[in-house]
Amino acid sequence: MSRVVEVSPERLDGWLERFAANNPGPEARQRISGREDFAHDPLGVLLIRRGGYAVGLARGAAFADSKVGTRHVQSRTAAGGWSQQRFARRRGNQADELVRAVTEHTLRILPSGSVEGLVVGGDKALVRAVLDDPRLAHLDGLPRRDLYDLPDPRRAVLEEALKRARAVRVTIEDLAGPRA
Repeated sequence: MSRVVEVSPERLDGWLERFAANNPGPEARQRISGREDFAHDPLGVLLIRRGGYAVGLARGAAFADSKVGTRHVQSRTAAGGWSQQRFARRRGNQADELVRAVTEHTLRILPSGSVEGLVVGGDKALVRAVLDDPRLAHLDGLPRRDLYDLPDPRRAVLEEALKRARAVRVTIEDLAGPRA
């Protein structure tokens, strides 16, 4: 069985030393089977879900500029007939307005040439809708790290996304059963 551990780049050397000391030679119970670095700096972060968004420009482990906000997007309704169609149109219009607002913030915070890597998270369809804007074409070819398992974007979530984006992903493979 294998699992992925996220280790901050500042702690990686010590973590690797401790791992090697705890898993020596042929009696090792675990081994490192993969490593994925995402050492791009500066980083752009784009998180969007229905009702919230966060856009940030990070240099190293801190944000140089960011914007976190909320926009109401109505949830589904149990009403049928004309009401259901009316609410669906309203929901669509509210989602379109959210995408427009986030696109404008992204243009301002992440202009062309400002970042070397991009971190995206939240709702995949909304992220794609923002990045489909031709004015953001400069973000399309960048190395990307996806963090779609994040909760609604707030300031703390934006900070956590940056930590996870910068982290080195180490894949650990278990070679033997648990210790007795």
